[in-house]
Amino acid sequence: MVTEWDALAAYNERVKLFAGFMNALGIGMIGFAVLRPLADSLTNASWATAWWTGTGLAMHGVPHYILGRLRREVKE
Repeated sequence: MVTEWDALAAYNERVKLFAGFMNALGIGMIGFAVLRPLADSLTNASWATAWWTGTGLAMHGVPHYILGRLRREVKE
């Protein structure tokens, strides 16, 4: 069996892996922002909580832009 390397498929898979990685980081930051004050006390919620939440939401939104970089084969 002879296999051929498909550059377009490899590129798209790398883009999807990077988008998944960024999404996981964002969800982790949001989880940290929510669970940390709950573990300590709700009175410990501060601007740091808002910062972690905002950063997590931004990093969760970036993969939507990254997935726009997927390419498809043009058939002529």
